[in-house]
This record gives sequence, C-alpha cells and structure tokens, in this order.
Amino acid sequence: MKKKVKQQISGFSEIEQEIRILRKQAPDRSVEKGQVSRIIERLHPRKLNLAVSEIREETASAKTFRLVSGDHYLPPFLAGQYINLFLDVNGIRTSRPYSISSSPGQTAYYDITLRRVKNGFFSNYLMDEVKTGDGFQSTSPAGYFHHNPLFHGKDLVFLAGGSGITPFMSMIREVTDKGMDRRIHLIYGSQQEDDIIFSQELSERASRHVNLSVTHVITAPSSSYAGHTGFITGEVIRSALGNQGLTEKMFYLCGPEAMYGFVLSNLEKLGVPKRRIRIEIFGPPADITAHPGWPEQITKADRFQIRLKNGRVFEAAAGEPLMNSLERNNITLETSCRSGVCSLCRTKLLSGKVFHPAGAQIRKSDRKYGYIHPCMAYPLEDLELLI
Repeated sequence: MKKKVKQQISGFSEIEQEIRILRKQAPDRSVEKGQVSRIIERLHPRKLNLAVSEIREETASAKTFRLVSGDHYLPPFLAGQYINLFLDVNGIRTSRPYSISSSPGQTAYYDITLRRVKNGFFSNYLMDEVKTGDGFQSTSPAGYFHHNPLFHGKDLVFLAGGSGITPFMSMIREVTDKGMDRRIHLIYGSQQEDDIIFSQELSERASRHVNLSVTHVITAPSSSYAGHTGFITGEVIRSALGNQGLTEKMFYLCGPEAMYGFVLSNLEKLGVPKRRIRIEIFGPPADITAHPGWPEQITKADRFQIRLKNGRVFEAAAGEPLMNSLERNNITLETSCRSGVCSLCRTKLLSGKVFHPAGAQIRKSDRKYGYIHPCMAYPLEDLELLI
C-alpha cells in the first residue's frame, strides 16, 4: 500500500531509478559506518569529565578555576558560551551554569570565574571546598550569548556587572589574541575599585589593542577615584560611546539581576532598538515575589504539596524554583541552563498552577499541553507532576 502511494507522486519513479544508479556507482562506505555518530559525540558529548588543574584568586571575593579534561579532549566552544557543572553538595546532586572565561583558542582547558554569593549554596562550596585535583562532571558548552558575524556587525558594546564580565572576557581574549576585525567597548560596573575582576589584564589589553576600550563604573568608590561612579546609566553610556551611531551598535548585557531592568530602560531612552540588544541571564531571580504578576496573597514561605505520578509526595516552598525541591528529594532532571531557556528539564504538569517569570522561554506548544520548566517554575498551589 505504501509503495502504491509513493508511485502516485509525480516524478517518484524517476527519482527511484536515479537512486538505484547512484548506489551502483557510489564507493563502498561500509567501513565508515558509525563514524558520523562518533564525530558528533566528540564535538557535542552529553557529559564531560573535568578536573581542577589550577585555582587563581582574582579578587578577595572571586576565583578562577582552570578545568582540564579527564578524557584528554575538550570540545570546541564559542566565546560567550557556558558549561553546566554538576556537584554533590551535602548529599544533594545539583548543578549551576558558568560562562567560560578563557578564549576558545585555548583548547587545553576551560576557565570558569565566579564570585562568592551571600548564602550561595553552590558557589560558596566551590570557593571554600574545591581544591586542585578535584573532579567534576559538566555538560558540553552551550548557549546563544555569542557573536554572530553575519548578524551582529563589528561594532560591539559589552555592558557587564560584577561576575557578568566572564562571557565578555572570553570574547575579548579571542578578539585581541587573534587580531579579529571587531571593535569592542566594555562598560563594566563594579562595587569598588578592588572588586574589578580581571582589572590588570583588561587594562593591559586595552593599552595594546586600539579596537578595545574599557570604561569602569564604580558604585561605592574611594575618595581618590576619579572615574564614572554610580550605575551604568544612559548618561554614562553616551559619555563613553558618544552620541553618534548608538543605534547601529550591538549591545550585550550580562550581570546581576537588578542590573537588567535598569540598564534596559536606559538603552530604550537612548533609542537603541530591542533587536540590537542581547541578554544573558543565569539562574532564577533572587526574590521571585518582587516580579510582576506574582500573586500578592502568596509569600515565599508558603509551602505546597508536590505529588508525582508514581505516588511519591513531598513539600516545596513557593519562593524557590521547583527544581531545587526536586533535587533536595533526590530527583534529578536533565538540565543545562537553569534559566528556563534550554528546555531540557521540561516536565508535564498534570494538575496545579506554577508561576514562570518573564525570563523563562516557555514554548507556545508547552504552555498549550501543560509542560513547565521546573528550573524557573514556582508552585502556587498543590501540584501533580509526571516524571
């Protein structure tokens, strides 16, 4: 029956005959069977085994961890991408994404640079407990926060805050090391002068490369500081870049959560089109109840019952992502971004209601058929999940 249907398609018989001829004339590729899958696995392995070869203190609150492969090979990445590190912390299997701060040209290692976070579960464990020689698992490099030469042009503005400098450092190192034809202006906000990550290297690279300019903005400066102070405002951006050609530049933004709304509103006032702004967001909001749309009657401390299809029941707090509660109960989902973007953790919601902040990129089909992203989903009532 299937063959009869195909024969009714115009031109099918001629194509079928051509395929038979090509098969007779084509060289024997049977010895290469499975080669494509091996190449794909080499370029995009599901998991990497990594080991810490060096730990470097950048500031009093920030460190760089140099990670080498336990399998003698690291897949390539694009400057600006991240890896998702997995750890067992106090018996809980969890993960966090970290941008690679080293250049893609350095194929022997990945550098990740992180800052201590107040009450941080994962970052503080790395800062305090991890030592040279320790091993990790991670995902392959992933993410869309990178330069596309076809669409993003050559005039780039990096707006960084705190540890948000890390993806930009990878891009800066690549451009300056390779002499690439791109102009970069970094506007970098830090709390204090001695809090600037990569301060000396940025200064040295800017002095050696005319296509790199660096403007620092200090929130709580010392009395001797003479540069820009406060926050990255429209006035600071205009002062650093000038008034001409702002709408032709490509702006990249990465930093703490509080920075996004403030900087985006200033870019809007400057007339920068949304299509010329790229944003990288890592992890859930610090306070989900402050987000627009959060129901006023529900507090962070409210707890709801989570029932799995297999009958297992546990509780979850409204004020933290559902993923955290799942991990605390030894339920591990596939994940990469933990920011509601990659879709790897998508889970069927059988009943109940959750809150997704605006940054979670839930596909229309997932909303229609009841799928959620637990990494950025907050319970608003009792839930039943299919896992």
